Amino acid sequence: MSDIRTLLRPEPRPGIAGISPYVPGKSSAPGVARVFKLSSNETPLGPSPKALAAYRAAADLLHYYPEGSSRVLREAIGALNGLDPARIICGAGSDELLNLLAHAFVGPGDETIMTAHGFLVYPIATRAAGGTPVVVPETNLTADVDAILAHVTPSTRIVFIANPNNPTGTYVPADAIRRLLAELPPQVLLVLDAAYTEYVTANDYSGGLALVDQYPNVVVTRTFSKIYGLANLRIGWLYGTEHLVDALNRIRGPFNVSGPGMLAAVAGLEDQEHIAKAVAHNTHWRAWLSKAISDLDLVVTPSAANFVLLHFPDMPGRSAEDADRFLTERGLILRGVASYGLGNSLRMTVGSEEANRLVVQALTEFVETRHG
Repeated sequence: MSDIRTLLRPEPRPGIAGISPYVPGKSSAPGVARVFKLSSNETPLGPSPKALAAYRAAADLLHYYPEGSSRVLREAIGALNGLDPARIICGAGSDELLNLLAHAFVGPGDETIMTAHGFLVYPIATRAAGGTPVVVPETNLTADVDAILAHVTPSTRIVFIANPNNPTGTYVPADAIRRLLAELPPQVLLVLDAAYTEYVTANDYSGGLALVDQYPNVVVTRTFSKIYGLANLRIGWLYGTEHLVDALNRIRGPFNVSGPGMLAAVAGLEDQEHIAKAVAHNTHWRAWLSKAISDLDLVVTPSAANFVLLHFPDMPGRSAEDADRFLTERGLILRGVASYGLGNSLRMTVGSEEANRLVVQALTEFVETRHG
C-alpha cells in the first residue's frame, strides 16, 4: 500500500519542478567574529526612528487583523507622491505584486519579456503562472529598447524592466521608456520595477509614475525594503490603472500587509529628512567606491542604485569566486551574481563608511597579492 501511495502522490503541474528557486545573498561568514553584510542592498542607515517607534507602538495590536485594504498606507503614499490612493495596491514586498501581475495576466502559451541580467523574480513568476520567459540581450549591461521591441510577439503579455536594474545598477533614460511605450502594442503590459528609484540622481531618469496616467498599459512597482530600511517587514506598492488594480485586488490575499508594517511604513514616509540623508550618504560613497575600486584596475559598472557591480578577470586565483572567498574570510559579505549570468562579478551594497573602507582595503590586498 505504501508503494502505491507513493506512486500516486500529488504532483505539481508541469513546469513547476523546472523552476530554479530564488537564492538570496549569503549573510554569514562562519568563524568570523564581526561581519559586514553587503549582499542584499540594505540601507546602512536603517529605518527612520519614527518608523521604529510606530512599529513598537503597534505591539499591543497583534491579536487584531490588519485593515484589509492598506488604506492608511495607500493614502500616505498618495499624499506624498500626488497619486490617487484608489489606484495603489500594497503587498508583501514588491515581489508579491510582481507575482500577482504574472498570475493575473499570464497563462500557458503566453510570454513575458525580461533582459539578460534582469531580476530573477521575473522568470520565476512567469513560469509559476504557466508562461514562458523570453530573455533578450542587453547593451552595455543596460536594457535595450530596440531588443525588447524586436522580441515582442502576439504571445507577449508583459515586459518587465527593473529601472534601475538589479544587479547591474544601470538604468533606462526616460526618453527611451517613452519610446518603448509608444511602440509597444497597447495590450502588452509594461512593468517598471522601480525598487531603487529614490537613489537615482541622474537628470534623464524618471521613476515612471507620471506615465501611468498617460498609458493604460504601464504599472510601476515600488518597495519599502531599500531606502526606507523596512526589508524585514516586507512591504511594497504598485500604481496602475483602476482596471488593473481591481484585477489584482481580486486575487491578492485579504490581509497581505501586516498592521505593524503598515504603520511603520506610514511613519517612514513622513520622515523625508531621513530619506534625504540616505540619498546623500549613498551618492557620496557610491562615487567613492566606484573610483577607489576602479583605481585597483577592476572594472566597475556605473550605477544609479545603492550598490556597485565589480568585475574580476577570468584567471585562476583572481576570479570573482576567489575574491568572494578572500573577502568572506575577513567578514565582508558581497553578492555573487553567477545566477544572473555574471560569473566573474560581485555586487556590493554601498555600506557604512567603515564597511566601504574595509572592502577597498581588502580588495587592495587581494589585487596586490594576486598579481604575479
